[in-house]
Amino acid sequence: MDIRAILMGLAFAVMWSSAFTSARIIVADASPMAALTLRYAISGLLGVGIAMALGQSWRLTPAQWRATIVFGVLQNAVYLGLNFVAMQTIQASVAAIIASTMPLLVALAGWMFLGERLRPLGIAGLIAGVAGVGMIMGARIDGGVDITGLVLCGIAVVALTIATLSVRGATSGGNFLMIVGLQMLVGCLACGLATLLFETPRLNPSWTLAAAFAYTTLVPGLAATLVWFWLVNRIGATRAATFHFLNPFLGVAVAALLLSEPLGARDLLGVVVIALGILAVQISRQTVS
Repeated sequence: MDIRAILMGLAFAVMWSSAFTSARIIVADASPMAALTLRYAISGLLGVGIAMALGQSWRLTPAQWRATIVFGVLQNAVYLGLNFVAMQTIQASVAAIIASTMPLLVALAGWMFLGERLRPLGIAGLIAGVAGVGMIMGARIDGGVDITGLVLCGIAVVALTIATLSVRGATSGGNFLMIVGLQMLVGCLACGLATLLFETPRLNPSWTLAAAFAYTTLVPGLAATLVWFWLVNRIGATRAATFHFLNPFLGVAVAALLLSEPLGARDLLGVVVIALGILAVQISRQTVS
């Protein structure tokens, strides 16, 4: 892995982890699904426009269309939609910690249902990840965290796991920026429908809301996705996923820095255990591959 890939991986981890804090700021002053609908409309149109300017086509292969629709619905609408709804009642750090377990769930599902091999180091990583989550969630439940919000975040990360397993390798063949833009437009349509069915839009305009919305639209929404695809194309999905071990640290750190969310000793210990578990799983998967 060269220095450029390492730097881009670090940038991706920072952008991905910061999304929970910016989302928490947004949902304090705007209805979550309506905000996501607008975010995806802007990000999607930007992505498609840039892709067309670069000569990319929306004549995708059947596998690419499948990836676009599955990711657009499961990742953009279900995963992020449920996280946005949940963060009306739970802290950004809690949502970030639950979401960061996605690599563990992908490895577990691949091992249990897809016949993928997992070495003892990987199994130990899975056990450590579960223990770390249990440690943190136990402390938060004792502190009176909203259980509904936790359940929504849990469903969200399962949806992201299913999406990840469903489309592995399906985006190969070029036009990746077009795929990114189109999957965001799919998310826009799904979130728009959810807004009409389940939500009464609300808006409390402020400069803080505008800044958070612009950031989450352009940085975690568009830039992080492009960097992720660049990493996968350059170093492969398994190696790229190693950078997810930073997400528990960064998600908690950004929320504490910008939102002054409290951190206890059990929280910090749990974050370390989860991160080490993710790292162990990813190292094990690299060894197997």
